Amino acid sequence: MTKHEKRAEDEILGSTQTIDEQVAVATDVPQAEDDTELARDMRAESDFELDVEVLTAKAAERDELFGIAQRTQADFENYRKRMARELEGAQARGVARLASELVPTLDNLERAITGASDAAVVDEQLLEGLRLVQRELLAALGRAGVERYCEAGEQFDPAVHEAVSHQEVDGAATGAIVEVYQPGYKLGNAVIRAARVMVAA
Repeated sequence: MTKHEKRAEDEILGSTQTIDEQVAVATDVPQAEDDTELARDMRAESDFELDVEVLTAKAAERDELFGIAQRTQADFENYRKRMARELEGAQARGVARLASELVPTLDNLERAITGASDAAVVDEQLLEGLRLVQRELLAALGRAGVERYCEAGEQFDPAVHEAVSHQEVDGAATGAIVEVYQPGYKLGNAVIRAARVMVAA
């Protein structure tokens, strides 16, 4: 082999080694970078999945707490309404009880006014004083929601009237109230005392 050929062979071998090294370097470096990028992508995807799971869990917890809050609010609202109804009922029962205690006093006051009016000698000042007391007592009951009812000529209603007697009366329709012995008192639709009446037969 000539010297010239030897040098050519060395150059070829050298260049082959250089090419192999270059190929190794070229393939190794990007491969390492690709691995790092892939690892980063996998970590990012894993972190994203964890974030989604955490957010889903938080959303479920929030929904549960929101449901508990709504139920608690509804329970409280129902409790408040029930307490308001009970308070209103207790107040109405108290007013009705007081009115039922005062009704006999009003009856006696009515008798006193009638007696004083029918007396041979009428004391006008006393009579006016009795009427004033009667008006004030009825007004106080009215402010509490208690009303006096029943007038002659009304139609008899067994729900609010008590028939003491039946009698034929000229010019009165059957079932009409012809005389009121005691007026009735009611609070709203609740009867405190039924009116005692005479009914036309």
